[in-house]
Amino acid sequence: MSLAVRVIPCLDVDSGRVVKGVNFVDLRDAGDPVEMARVYDTEGADELTFLDITASSDARATTFDVVARTAEEVFIPLTVGGGVRTVADVDRLLRAGADKIGVNTAALQRPELIAEIAGRFGNQVLVLSVDARRAADQPSGFEVTTHGGRTPAGRDAIAWIRTATELGIGEVLLNSMDADGTRDGFDLEMIRAARAVTHVPLVASGGAGTPAHFCEAVDAGADALLAASVFHFGVLTVGQVKSALRAAGHVVR
Repeated sequence: MSLAVRVIPCLDVDSGRVVKGVNFVDLRDAGDPVEMARVYDTEGADELTFLDITASSDARATTFDVVARTAEEVFIPLTVGGGVRTVADVDRLLRAGADKIGVNTAALQRPELIAEIAGRFGNQVLVLSVDARRAADQPSGFEVTTHGGRTPAGRDAIAWIRTATELGIGEVLLNSMDADGTRDGFDLEMIRAARAVTHVPLVASGGAGTPAHFCEAVDAGADALLAASVFHFGVLTVGQVKSALRAAGHVVR
């Protein structure tokens, strides 16, 4: 029995509001995170991902109060990322109601953080968030960025996923910066490359525009599908995506 494909709306939060742009810029307001989380829970989303997109670049902690208020409203797993630097940050977010914690910038700067978090809480809580873009100078053709996509890390994205898997991450959230917000489809080549180097669940993000795009990403190796603007602005519903996946022969909840 194959595991059900998960459909996950993503709340990109800046200053307590959900925002969405294209390729991480030209952000526009999409609403209140707590209200939107409640709607997605009702719509049948399998999980929610909450990313504080300016926490790392502003060198501040994730907004714990918004996380706590969101967690009170929803009964599906909540992944939180943005500005997580220490084991203590993870502890505080889990106490605020998060189920899984995403790390990116801090883990690249100090990879030991992965083993520290996995050792303390178990790897099922730890998600490696990878904001990657195409780069001809990297062996795989993809490089990692940090600080909410603002800074090139000078690291090969696929090699980093392989390393982080060995260090103990429990899931990979792979976001294509080139496809982000474009609605032109997921980066299937990137998904296939990541799938080849990790055995942990792979969440594909960036580029969803039609129900068919979600099916293509699963065929390329994704275990879960994350999207933001198509859900926030009413282009698609979670139910429409699940219907398309089901029709394509994929198991959904």
